[in-house]
Amino acid sequence: MTLNNDEDLERLKEIGRICANAIQVMAGAMEPGMTTAELDAIGRKVLEDAGARSAPELCYDFPGATCISVNEEVAHGIPGTRVIQAGDLVNIDVSAEKNGLFADTGASFALSPVKPQIERLCRDGKRAMWVGLNEVKSGKPLAAIGNAIGAFARKNRYTLVTNLASHGVGRSLHEEPTEIATWPDKHEKRRMTEGMVFTVEPFLSLGAQWAEGGDDAWTLYSEPRAPTVQYEHTVVVTRNGPLVVTLPG
Repeated sequence: MTLNNDEDLERLKEIGRICANAIQVMAGAMEPGMTTAELDAIGRKVLEDAGARSAPELCYDFPGATCISVNEEVAHGIPGTRVIQAGDLVNIDVSAEKNGLFADTGASFALSPVKPQIERLCRDGKRAMWVGLNEVKSGKPLAAIGNAIGAFARKNRYTLVTNLASHGVGRSLHEEPTEIATWPDKHEKRRMTEGMVFTVEPFLSLGAQWAEGGDDAWTLYSEPRAPTVQYEHTVVVTRNGPLVVTLPG
């Protein structure tokens, strides 16, 4: 999607805000002893109360309103009977549609007691996302995003999952530009243009380099198994830099 009018921008900001609010409410309600299905129901209510529809359900018949991934699960975790425990690392990924436009956002949370190593991973995962976002500007190469995140990861002795990429979003959940690497990719030759809409979502890890499937059709696991976090915003490219639309309010 390329934004070319203020009306579309306001609609995109609205659905972005709804998705961000859902994550904020879910994170505030999350506690040991609740199931991921119970947490998902909280997110679903936020979306429905705002007149939005779950994008994974709408586009892919995903069995849940949101994706909730715990510990060894790195993405697309199915809400269900799994009980969230003290000390767990939980990723919440919310994407939704309203008035024909989609937004996508995600964040990782550690439940107390939190090991210092995991606390640092969460802090640096969010930093890695912003390192990438700060490269967003019309005319710049898309590769600048992955190059900057890769340099950050190397400097701080992390790995990046290199088969889960950022993507275009707007009129559908996944669209052009497809497969935007959040790691250095020498084959990436595309450039950012004014109004382009996409996500920035690095998967920063303490050792994982890949995401692999498991027993169900959705859940992805870290390979090798290692604590991994994901932080994600939907962003609009402008000549002045990034315009993040997935902020709560």
